[in-house]
Amino acid sequence: MTHADRPSLRSGIRLQWEAVQNSYVLLYPEGMVKLNTSASEILRRCDGVRSVDEIVADLEATFQRAGLHDDVMHFLELATAQGWIGATQS
Repeated sequence: MTHADRPSLRSGIRLQWEAVQNSYVLLYPEGMVKLNTSASEILRRCDGVRSVDEIVADLEATFQRAGLHDDVMHFLELATAQGWIGATQS
């Protein structure tokens, strides 16, 4: 994944709020993954339109915190390895 890639959820995977879990979850044919707040905030922005850099900038502005690029990239690499997201190359 590069800074210009535009990540999005893979086909068959859905991100939704689960009141019973009191968190966002990823639903996919094999099961469900309960997400922590950071993962939820990143994945909610993975719409296939925004680049990684735009996602990082939005998170830094929303949470008034600089230096999130490495953490976001690390999570996106893990999410890619898990098969949750893919990316459109710019």
